[in-house]
Amino acid sequence: MEKPKIIAYLKPSCGWSQGVRAVLRKYDLPYEDRDIINDPVQRQEMIERSGQMLSPCVEVNGRMLPDISGEEVEAFLLAQGLVNPNEKTPDAPTNQPCAHEMPQPSTLNFRR
Repeated sequence: MEKPKIIAYLKPSCGWSQGVRAVLRKYDLPYEDRDIINDPVQRQEMIERSGQMLSPCVEVNGRMLPDISGEEVEAFLLAQGLVNPNEKTPDAPTNQPCAHEMPQPSTLNFRR
């Protein structure tokens, strides 16, 4: 099976971006990892190519998948027959937000 050409517009340490990377590693797929935080040119390219500002965005064989999770990337790859199912477990959560987007515990104050 020929491996797809993949360009991934990702943040260095975002949960969503780590999920995309985990799926691509699970299927041993080569990809271009474009840092949209430290390289404004890559961020601008992502916005122009995807038509929006949310990330991650993954381009597979010329088809842009905007604002996508690792789970959604995996579902797309399987549905398109670009990978075969396997039993490997991803090495990171594939559907988890960035740390600053995670729900924070709250303290309850009971007054008398």
